[in-house]
Amino acid sequence: MSAAADRRDLAALGTEAQDPRTRDLDRLAVAEVLELMNDADATVAGVVRQALPQVAEAVELVAGSFRSAGRLVYVGAGTSGRLALLDAAECPPTFSTPPEQVIALLAGGERAFTTAVEGAEDDSDRAADDVRAAGVGPRDTVVGLSASGRTPYVLAALDEARRLGARTVSVACNRGAAASAHADVAIELPTGAEVLTGSTRLKAGTAQKMVCNMLTTAAMVRTGRVFRNLMVDMAPTNGKLVDRARRIVAAAAEVDEQTADDALRAAGGESKVAIVALLTGAEPADARARLAAADGRVRAVVEPRSE
Repeated sequence: MSAAADRRDLAALGTEAQDPRTRDLDRLAVAEVLELMNDADATVAGVVRQALPQVAEAVELVAGSFRSAGRLVYVGAGTSGRLALLDAAECPPTFSTPPEQVIALLAGGERAFTTAVEGAEDDSDRAADDVRAAGVGPRDTVVGLSASGRTPYVLAALDEARRLGARTVSVACNRGAAASAHADVAIELPTGAEVLTGSTRLKAGTAQKMVCNMLTTAAMVRTGRVFRNLMVDMAPTNGKLVDRARRIVAAAAEVDEQTADDALRAAGGESKVAIVALLTGAEPADARARLAAADGRVRAVVEPRSE
């Protein structure tokens, strides 16, 4: 494709369109600017809802990878990559997952999280190198995020991941995105024109973050890292989280916080072990063994007939 044709292709994308409602954005009062932005943001959840069937397919791929000791590997450039890296970084403290279970490959490397790296998103060769260097293989699910749906780094990373046998998912913010043809599951989120023309850190970024939230949270639910609606695998690494763990155990076992605190101490700070011990009367060592036999699923231990 010629450079001129490529520019025309980019200009035709919904994410690059100009919103006529915001043509006079620079003349508006702050309150009016904020109202327009809020109105635009209110449309994002509906767009994501339309893509839930495809998001569900992606969740099952990710959960399958986790069950087979594989990983979720995000790939992105610019805002998309930064959102992916943010989601990956939140998994260990929220679910006590090993840091290598959910990772993000960012065009330009980790320094691109805080500093723009010119040309990085167009570097297809670097994308393939990054995927190989990460050791991507058949047990992994690779999720490529691209607001435009045509970022060369993301397309090349998806192609290399497929060549290596990984499952692949694309997340784009335009209909008929080029990335959709490079993935096993295509998630398209046509968020349309931005309040600030072309600034896809706005609606498009919000939509992508919502999908990242869904992918990791739902996959963790599917793989037993949640009991009821409680973060029972959370790592209590500071005072706030120690207090939260105490309240989680108290809520799960329907006991007072002092009883929960005592059980947590006996369980070595492991919320799941404390919950199982309280609900079954087992000693912590036995509770830990029962959890191991049930793949870490609290409900399978305390309510085996419901599983």
